[in-house]
Amino acid sequence: MVEEFSTKVSVIVREFNPNKDREKVEGVERICEVGPNGKISLFTDLHGDPICRVRNSPTFNMLVAEIDEEIVGMIRGCIKTVTCGKKQLNRQNNNDSNPTKHVPIYTKVAYILGLRVSPSHRKMRIGLKLVQTMEQWFRDNGAEYSYIATENDNVASVNLFTQKCGYSKFRTPSILVNPVFAHKAKTLTNKFTIIKLNQNDAESLYRNHFSTTEFFPRDIDSVLKNNLSLGTFVAVPRGSYDFNSWPGTNQFLLNPPQSWAVVSVWNCKKVFTLEVRGVSRFKRMLAKMTRVLDRAMPWFGLPSVPNFFRPFGLHFMYGLGGDGPDSVQMVRALCGFAHNLAKENDCSVVATEVSSLEPLRLGVPHWKMLSCEEDLWCIKRLGEDYSDGSVGDWTKSPPGLSIFVDPREF
Repeated sequence: MVEEFSTKVSVIVREFNPNKDREKVEGVERICEVGPNGKISLFTDLHGDPICRVRNSPTFNMLVAEIDEEIVGMIRGCIKTVTCGKKQLNRQNNNDSNPTKHVPIYTKVAYILGLRVSPSHRKMRIGLKLVQTMEQWFRDNGAEYSYIATENDNVASVNLFTQKCGYSKFRTPSILVNPVFAHKAKTLTNKFTIIKLNQNDAESLYRNHFSTTEFFPRDIDSVLKNNLSLGTFVAVPRGSYDFNSWPGTNQFLLNPPQSWAVVSVWNCKKVFTLEVRGVSRFKRMLAKMTRVLDRAMPWFGLPSVPNFFRPFGLHFMYGLGGDGPDSVQMVRALCGFAHNLAKENDCSVVATEVSSLEPLRLGVPHWKMLSCEEDLWCIKRLGEDYSDGSVGDWTKSPPGLSIFVDPREF
């Protein structure tokens, strides 16, 4: 794929070539992530693999923009099939205890991420050209919708997509981030038992209980079987089940306990690491003091600031769900378990992303200063020749209580 655009200079948009573009792309990434003097910036190390953020998706691509063989911008994109709504399936079997059941409506959706343009080449419509070329690749591969995620206060990004590319504001989920402390988190083992499911049971649980959740990936089996997925964990009341008495997902859902909760964990550290730059020496010293105190007196459970000033990894919690009056407390116990798992793997952060309406978010511990209460998702319908089908135009649908955030795209 090669597209030429006639501006004052010749800009060529083509597919990324890992054999000759890798170092040039990394150079643009470094330039784009340098904050202004005196400002804090977050640097992302992709470990020498510019496609790592989309590589685990079913279909993916990366494009670069170049002027006179100099790479001045890039964009990543991927395509998958997800739930965009649900419909009621009427059953004719009179003996069925559940004569009506909701089944998912799927659509092929594309996701744009990692759009970068060199600061010295901005205001040349290069970002627009990259987006338009990627959108055409989406259409050629059968995608019906395209969406992006950006910060609500990133005016340039929001204006590019909503004013120039025809996207509309769609969802505002919350990214909740919690540091990993030197002491272990509480998992409320006196009240709850946490069980690790095998991959087949995990897939069955998600398909039976979560398949009608918006953005649920139809290839959930591929997500759960990926080496980056560290497991799916269920919390149940103490004394109801344990690993040896677990009856299997189907039997569990036929007769579930009064309350239960579930979460899966994805190891982002093997894909990329982060580093906070531009922090003063004084603030670094204060942060270090909190860690020294936490390690010296772990029994106090003092909150401490991890060392964000060197490359650090994170774990991402996905597929968060549950039911019952104690489900929020169970989510808190699962988050404590995930915290301790991250500590074992030398990660500094545990994060998740949930709908702004998600009831279980009350059980997710997080630091407000590290979190983003309103991550902005914008969406666009890629072709008017698609039928509305059962869900209608997805871009106009109201938000549900929950949303499924694919860890492959975090």
